[in-house]
Amino acid sequence: MKIAVDLDDTLSVVDRVTRAGGYIERYHLPFKLVDENAHALVNVYDWEIEDVLKFVREGGITVFTDAEARKGAREVLTALKKAGHEIVVLTARQREWFVNPEKVSRDWLEKRRIPYDEIVADVPFNEKGRYCKEQGIPVIIDDSFTTCFSAQELGVHAILMVDKHNVARASEINFRASNWKQIAGILNVLLRTM
Repeated sequence: MKIAVDLDDTLSVVDRVTRAGGYIERYHLPFKLVDENAHALVNVYDWEIEDVLKFVREGGITVFTDAEARKGAREVLTALKKAGHEIVVLTARQREWFVNPEKVSRDWLEKRRIPYDEIVADVPFNEKGRYCKEQGIPVIIDDSFTTCFSAQELGVHAILMVDKHNVARASEINFRASNWKQIAGILNVLLRTM
């Protein structure tokens, strides 16, 4: 069975505050912290998208490329692969930021020895559910409430990786977990019933 898995904040832990804050301080930029738990880099500080793109192009891409893997992610995906499941890394990483998001994602996954079968990039959050439906992928694991809600509405089993940025609406998603051990438990139940 195919299982879609998001990368940023699902397989990884992205720190959008520290590096962006260091950049802002280093260049004496006027931006202030707005929301340390924001899911989108553009919403963390009171800057505009042009400022964020400049930060990313001047080395800020490391916020994503140097992010640590979540504890247990490699082990759970390894067990899924051994059980014969196909892992599709489905990311919203876009070409405007990452130039070659598939390669950047592949490099991150391989450096951390996280198994996968396919990488699909540049799929917007609100389109991931539709992508899964169209591609016959019955399960998606993602930290985006929007992704999980839209997938769930289309009949795709969504597992929300709960974190500070999405906890307020997490109860609206049928399956949710705050770590990979919990995700493995949910998957065991789901896969037996499918």
